[in-house]
Amino acid sequence: GRRGPPARAAPPRKRAKSDEVRVGRRCFVGNLSWGTSWQDLKDHFRSAGTVVHAKIMEERPGRSKGCGIVEFETPEEAACAIETLNDSDLGGRPINVREDREDRALKCNNGGGGGGGGG
Repeated sequence: GRRGPPARAAPPRKRAKSDEVRVGRRCFVGNLSWGTSWQDLKDHFRSAGTVVHAKIMEERPGRSKGCGIVEFETPEEAACAIETLNDSDLGGRPINVREDREDRALKCNNGGGGGGGGG
């Protein structure tokens, strides 16, 4: 039996930065006080590493949803932030910090506990 040519599996080439999936470098932050700005978020998270981007989610302009996203330069810094800043105090409230898994469709309100994340 002659075997045909091997299926053409593309070699695992590095992709351009712009398409790079940023999983692992971003943290989702919940339970923010309404008055917290992206600048407060960035300042607070700076202790864990280099913050590339910080954003407060808004229901409408000027109206915070009470949650945000912080993106670090490396996954290690993000892990450090989750480790050290989860349950830390920001604006008088204990904040929740976890890995952002692109699941921001989950309503980030101050309500109940998180559902389990299947993989």
